[in-house]
Amino acid sequence: MPATVIADDAEALSVAAALADEFRAGASARDAERRLPRAELDRLSASGLLAVTVPAEHGGADVRQETLAEIFRLLASADASLAQIPQNHFVYVNVIRRLGTEEQQKFFFAEVLAGRRFGNAQSEAGTRHVQDIRTRLAPRPDGSYLLTGVKHYSTGALFADWIPVLARAENDDLHVAYVPRDADGVTVVDDWDGMGQRTTASGTVRLEAVSVPADRVLPHHLTFQGPQLHGAVAQLLHASIDAGIAAGALAEAAEFVRTKSRPWFESGAETAAEDPLLIQRFGELAIQVRASDALLAAAARAVDAARADLTDDSAAEASLAVAAAKVHTASTAVEVAGALFEVSGTRSALNSLNLHRHWRDARTHTLHDPARWKIQHIGRHVLNGTKPPRHGLL
Repeated sequence: MPATVIADDAEALSVAAALADEFRAGASARDAERRLPRAELDRLSASGLLAVTVPAEHGGADVRQETLAEIFRLLASADASLAQIPQNHFVYVNVIRRLGTEEQQKFFFAEVLAGRRFGNAQSEAGTRHVQDIRTRLAPRPDGSYLLTGVKHYSTGALFADWIPVLARAENDDLHVAYVPRDADGVTVVDDWDGMGQRTTASGTVRLEAVSVPADRVLPHHLTFQGPQLHGAVAQLLHASIDAGIAAGALAEAAEFVRTKSRPWFESGAETAAEDPLLIQRFGELAIQVRASDALLAAAARAVDAARADLTDDSAAEASLAVAAAKVHTASTAVEVAGALFEVSGTRSALNSLNLHRHWRDARTHTLHDPARWKIQHIGRHVLNGTKPPRHGLL
């Protein structure tokens, strides 16, 4: 089935809201049974949502980052695992937009518009730190490369048509190789066993002397040689997922209290929803969610502004705004998902209800990169005017 081509921001948001409602119905069962969302991802591809950032000159809607952030927030409020799977898809569409040649853009944007999915093969286990990439691109006499390495936490790779792989060339410069999922030498292993985001299939990718044509390789190291929004865009989507988890948990807690919880006998209330202490706590949680949503929207607008006029100052402002949103949404997601049990009572802890999926998803996703370092960069800027560093995690 060919993918729909979405025309504008309004259509993108309408499609995302409809899909979120559709995906919400089966989210708990998919998580409990660890049933991978292949059919749902096919629906997502066919909907055209995965192509909404393709530039207009290539036939895409080129939606605002504020719209993209809201798309992810809506999807994550329904199913945090499903929302996480395409996060890197949009990151690597953005890499092509910034670094791709005219021919590379023409080819890959056509693939995206047709509903093709990008996965990722970035992180490696057992290295000194997250940016210690040891996967290698070895040049061949004909100008092509041989790609060799092992990747972990490869969200989306199992479901991908193309797997963007971070690798270093002979001079240690970082590149992205776009590799077909079914290429010779590529093995994707579904060995993800995280307590949360259970259906992301964020497992292992093995690359054994994979042949990569020269025109499928982009010089990612050039991304960070000037003002850039690579990290801000990637982190904005992570923040959107956290905000969505918080919204989904709050909505489910409210529904549970309205329909299943009993009032505490000392409250004098007829129903749990009339218990004044529960009302107070829901008000506190709602304020946290609203604050996260406001910071997320402000961060997205900062990224949009920087895209329109990219300078060192505008890029720094976007990165700091996204960092602030990410810190707050991460904290809020964990707090609200944990408070679900506090406000709902003992019955909410039943394993059969699977309400703990919200907390498991929040706790797992917020481990992606440490909020403490984002706070450091914000503080350094406030005190000393220090601009944040240029890397893909800020």
